[in-house]
Amino acid sequence: MPIKTLLISVLLLLSPITSFVASADDHDPAEEAAGKFVILMFMPPDQLEDSLREISETWEPGFTPMMIELMSVSQAERAYAFLDLLQKKTGQNLGLDPNQWFSWWWQQEQVQAFSYADFKSELYGFIDKKFRGYFGSERVSRIRLDEVRWGGVVQDGIPPLRQPKMLSADKASYLDDDNIVFGIEINGDARAYPKRILAWHEMFVDEIGGIDFVGVYCTLCGAVILYKTNHNGIQHDLGTSGFLYRSNKLMYDKATQSLWNTTWGEPVIGPLAEQDIRLERSFLVTTTWGEWKRRHPESKVLSLDTGYSRDYGENVAYQQYFATDELMFSISTSDDRLKNKDEILALTFPNHSKATMAISASFLQDKPIYVDRLGTLDFVVLTDTSGANRVYETKDHTFTSYDQDVTLIDNAGRQWKLSEDKLQSGDLELARLPAHRAFWFGWHAAFPDTRLIR
Repeated sequence: MPIKTLLISVLLLLSPITSFVASADDHDPAEEAAGKFVILMFMPPDQLEDSLREISETWEPGFTPMMIELMSVSQAERAYAFLDLLQKKTGQNLGLDPNQWFSWWWQQEQVQAFSYADFKSELYGFIDKKFRGYFGSERVSRIRLDEVRWGGVVQDGIPPLRQPKMLSADKASYLDDDNIVFGIEINGDARAYPKRILAWHEMFVDEIGGIDFVGVYCTLCGAVILYKTNHNGIQHDLGTSGFLYRSNKLMYDKATQSLWNTTWGEPVIGPLAEQDIRLERSFLVTTTWGEWKRRHPESKVLSLDTGYSRDYGENVAYQQYFATDELMFSISTSDDRLKNKDEILALTFPNHSKATMAISASFLQDKPIYVDRLGTLDFVVLTDTSGANRVYETKDHTFTSYDQDVTLIDNAGRQWKLSEDKLQSGDLELARLPAHRAFWFGWHAAFPDTRLIR
């Protein structure tokens, strides 16, 4: 989600300054303090110098992230004025790149100005008035606010696909057999969501097999995660917030404008952050269209008729980003045991363990059967000839062979059949477990203590 300078300039110019003035008149100390910074975006040049001098004379370390964010959304001349103050107060010479500034800042002792949450509300509220509801001193936050970065789009500016049109497999002539798809089968309802389409939308909301789901694709983290949207009888209507946490997109829910961590499946800022909510994951597989169609000739697949005009060619979206190991947004924690964008199979089973696991995709490539344990749960990863990974519970069963298609043999000589939701041998069944592919950096950023198998 690249920051678009033109978009920033136009939105800020069109935003009504009166909304800011009104909030300042409420005499809330945090809002008034935040206002001293936000007004710098609109102040005439001849007044800017005096205001910056006043801020300099009352400087606190917690002002640093606010100045970095102001610099990142300002046009060049004003950005250089903010940069000059930053350099004088921090002793750092990091130029206009906010990624470098944040990378440095996150290594310092955590300091946050008491007005920071209101500052974010006011500043980004001028870009999209809906952003105003995300932040504020009255809203609970379970994560560091200075790690919440704007991605350069308004709310749902990367539009989710809601109940998208589907085609039968034999009508999907736009797909080649080697195209990457995310395959799902729930209650016999098989569907394929091509990467080439999801990369432009990053989310789909759909009913599959009679159950409401949201499929969230964080392109920057290389991860698609499938969640049930009904939690304890409450249906959560989710969308794309426009913000990121550790380079991973944050969702929002329409009812409360709470922000949700995509990888955790939990609300992290806002009214719902105080509640014990974790969306239930379901299983999907990253595979090729040819392999999915062979296994599921009755499958439905996304239509190109999405209601939006995009170039849905294979590997068109984010081509430059995927071509290097560089990140678009810096993160506060990293691990060089793998390259940033090396693919891993991500595993978390919260009902069995607080720990998480990452298994290198290249490690699994030549291991059709890989057995391990996470907390109290024994599982097996089965990798087929296309390189796709599926995970199942094992209980007390041990498998000795897998034909990398649909047949397994256990150590008692029993034959098992693989399907998308279970392994089955007669009356015996072993359930499919949720797992997804991801870039190493994104999973590690969400779970820094994750166990890595490579």
